[in-house]
Amino acid sequence: MSARILVVDDQEPNVRLLEAKLKAEYFETLTATSGIEAIEIASAEQPDVILLDVMMPGMDGYEACRRLKADKRTRHIPVVMVTALDQREDRIKGLECGADDFLTKPVDDIALFARVRSLLRLKVVLDELRVREMDGREAAPGEADEAGTPAWALIVAGDGRSGEHLLAKMPPHIESRLETDPAMAARIAASGVDLLVVDLTTPKFDGLRLCARIRSESATRQVPILAIVDPGEIERAVRALDLGVNDILHRPVDAGELNARVRTQLRRKRYADMLREQLDESLEMAVTDPLTGLNNRRYIASRLRQAAEIAANGGPAVSVLIADIDHFKRINDTLGHEAGDAVLRQFADRLRVGLRAVDMAARYGGEEFVIVMPDSALDQARAGAERLRAAVAEQPFLVPGGGVCPVTVSIGVAQFTGSDTPESLLKRADDALYRAKALGRNRVEIGLIRKAA
Repeated sequence: MSARILVVDDQEPNVRLLEAKLKAEYFETLTATSGIEAIEIASAEQPDVILLDVMMPGMDGYEACRRLKADKRTRHIPVVMVTALDQREDRIKGLECGADDFLTKPVDDIALFARVRSLLRLKVVLDELRVREMDGREAAPGEADEAGTPAWALIVAGDGRSGEHLLAKMPPHIESRLETDPAMAARIAASGVDLLVVDLTTPKFDGLRLCARIRSESATRQVPILAIVDPGEIERAVRALDLGVNDILHRPVDAGELNARVRTQLRRKRYADMLREQLDESLEMAVTDPLTGLNNRRYIASRLRQAAEIAANGGPAVSVLIADIDHFKRINDTLGHEAGDAVLRQFADRLRVGLRAVDMAARYGGEEFVIVMPDSALDQARAGAERLRAAVAEQPFLVPGGGVCPVTVSIGVAQFTGSDTPESLLKRADDALYRAKALGRNRVEIGLIRKAA
């Protein structure tokens, strides 16, 4: 996986050594020798990962990391602190100022590159979500990381004793549960957890196999995994990262570092969840009519095309209805546009109630609605249209101010034939609708099949 890495260190030999190692692994590199220069380059060049030294004159790595994570232009870039500092307080301070990882020199090259690849995989996913956002709002990684935010974690250990030790060190505001059976742990994770802590040091089961299973299943693919390993198990740690584990913590587990790494994973997960929610909302808005909540013209045209292709290839029949509210302009002119909007919303509600689960309805424009009815021949579609017509006419619609308004609807119906295109099918239904209007409204008419000349 190629990417651009920004290397930040005030010692030129350290920069050149790490730069050479990264280039040997086919990474592109950028370099900086101070915190201020790192911030400027990160903002201008948008690297994929930043390897940041802590002990630098002027602005140290902690302050540089805080500023990078506070700036909306750079806060999404993963930061790995690589430093000679090896005290627990240093690691915790680095994680709490926003670093995605904290590695102590001398760093094993294989372990470093595994961490970089792991962060790159995550960044690719987050970048895709960020790019796809359509409303321009970008959630900050720390927005949902307030103290006390509800979350729950599942700890998976080989025996109750070691698991209880981990459980006691978890942040107090996180609801945590212990499980010693990996199969049960996978089922619990699929039901929805915010974090999985897996003890890879246990001989009771293969923790790597559990991690691989969690990553392979769609229900748990996005669950962050924090793995516990022994300090000398570099190969196991690298394998875990390559399988998709998000972070590694060495034994003996320090409660402060565990808390800091847990918060980092939860902050990152909530950021990703917010991006996904915004993306889902944007996609829904792209195919939904905002007034009625029905699908829009773009969506129904796509679904009609699919249904027509299925029918043309020997699949079940498909029919289409075009419904138009009678004298709708009169409603707007006499009662106002607010009343007209209320009528459109209530019409959509009655449409939903009257349709089958497989039927697809859309507001096609103004007061016109299109319904695609898969697996429906003409008689079935006509019966459905009559039910809709009756449901609209039987009970007046409520309008703002407490009044009521009688409403009727005219409907044209057509069944797809082998010679139809989606456009010609809609044209036959539309012609039938106009015939229903001409014959007095509040009625259903069938689209005629034109004979070849």
